[in-house]
Amino acid sequence: MHVPDGFIDAPTSAVAGVVAAGAVAVSLRGARKELDERTAPLAGLVAAFIFAVQMLNFPVAAGTSGHLLGGALAAILVGPYTGVLCISVVLLMQGVLFADGGLTALGVNITNMSVIGVVVAYAVFRALVKVAPRRPGSVTAASFVAALVSVPAAALAFVGFYAIGGTTDVPLGTVAAAMGGVHVLIGIGEAVITALTVGAVIAVRPDLVYGARDLRQPLKLRVGGELVDAPAAAPEPVAAPRASRRTLLLSGLAVSLVLAGFVSFYASASPDGLERVAEDKGFADSAEEHANADSPLADYGVRDVDDARLSGGLAGVIGVGATVVAGGAVFWAVRRRRADDTAPASTGGDA
Repeated sequence: MHVPDGFIDAPTSAVAGVVAAGAVAVSLRGARKELDERTAPLAGLVAAFIFAVQMLNFPVAAGTSGHLLGGALAAILVGPYTGVLCISVVLLMQGVLFADGGLTALGVNITNMSVIGVVVAYAVFRALVKVAPRRPGSVTAASFVAALVSVPAAALAFVGFYAIGGTTDVPLGTVAAAMGGVHVLIGIGEAVITALTVGAVIAVRPDLVYGARDLRQPLKLRVGGELVDAPAAAPEPVAAPRASRRTLLLSGLAVSLVLAGFVSFYASASPDGLERVAEDKGFADSAEEHANADSPLADYGVRDVDDARLSGGLAGVIGVGATVVAGGAVFWAVRRRRADDTAPASTGGDA
């Protein structure tokens, strides 16, 4: 659902850019509380994994495909503030390197897919886990519903932008109905991918999943010389980690490289939900040529590499690598800032 340049007028795009910049600034500050030396590398991997899976368009209806947005997945694995940063890094890499999503529309895309997608998904997720039994299965089930809801929410956010600054005179109700309908179907695919991924990580390292942080041993209190459970409802114990953090990170990176470098060749070539709606409702022609259309990696291929399989595979591998590096740099800087904030201030002694 990458909005190209030309769908939304310049003033509305500028306002969206300000909103997106503000959200990223808030997230940079909020992520300090979510990231530590254990989870910062995981956040970089989550960004790279989302980049890889977004290359895997899956069919959802005749002549229409969809792909992961990733807001729910990122928020549940590494936290909502860090999740906004993950999706923003992915969108930046896609727009700058691969000419996917307009540069003037970057603020619209970050607001829709990163901010709205993450906020809605995490709000639904937290509401569900608060009332569900405190066990890993509840986290996985809640992630399914959260992801399912987040996709049409992001799609309707685009409709809101189109209502304010759409460059083509198309009946708003028609656009809203079409966007909502197709993105409910895409949301099902998003929900399946999110639940499977969250469930897989919980199975091996539940302690690293931000959304499962309440699944811990019951708090014990000593009353009258005896240990008793705290008054709050006692969550079920979390299973011991089955894999080292390094093993998880290397395995996740390997999976991302395989998905982007090999499996992506077999992704659906049909237009995604937004592209299909734009074609059917008559505003596809308002899209402008991307400013980076001549990028060596434009359209997820490597220029001058004639073999389509090799070209796409190399582009995918480069994208995963670039996202890991960019995301890792951002999250390392945020983690270091947190360390600086929590370090005890030095005091000078009297001479």
